[in-house]
Amino acid sequence: MSLTIRPVEPKDRAAWDALYAGYAAFYKVTQTPEMRETVWSWLHNPAHETNGFVAEAADGTLIGLTHYRPFARPLSASTGGFLDDLFVSPDARGSGTAKALIEAVASEGKKRNWTVIRWITAEDNYRARSLYDKVAEKTKWVTYDVKL
Repeated sequence: MSLTIRPVEPKDRAAWDALYAGYAAFYKVTQTPEMRETVWSWLHNPAHETNGFVAEAADGTLIGLTHYRPFARPLSASTGGFLDDLFVSPDARGSGTAKALIEAVASEGKKRNWTVIRWITAEDNYRARSLYDKVAEKTKWVTYDVKL
C-alpha cells in the first residue's frame, strides 16, 4: 500500500473528525463534536503542545491518525514524547499504517532529542498490542488515575 504520513492540515478536518470519532467509539468513550473541536484547535495552535500526524492513502483518503506531545522526565532530566492517540480505520488495519504512524512520531522525537516515545493502550486491545510488542518494550509500570 502506498502511504504518506504527514502533519495534520486544515483541509483534513472532516476526515480527521470521522477518524477521531471512530477512535472514541472503539474505546467506548463519549465524545461530542465540541470535544473534537477543542482537540482540533490544539492541533493548529503552535502554542499548544499537542501535535498530530495523519496517514494518507494513495487516493488521498485519510486512513489513520496519531496525536503526540512532549512530556518532562524529571528523574532522567530529559524530555520524552507521549503518543496520546493512534487509530487506523478498520478497513486499513493490517496494512502497516499503525507502524508507520508510530515510526513518524519516533522520527519526530529524534529530531526533538526526546529520549523515549511512550503510550498506553487497553489491556484487551490484543490486535494493536501484537504490533506494539514488536516495535516497543512493554514496561513494568501500572497506571493510576485520580478523578478530578
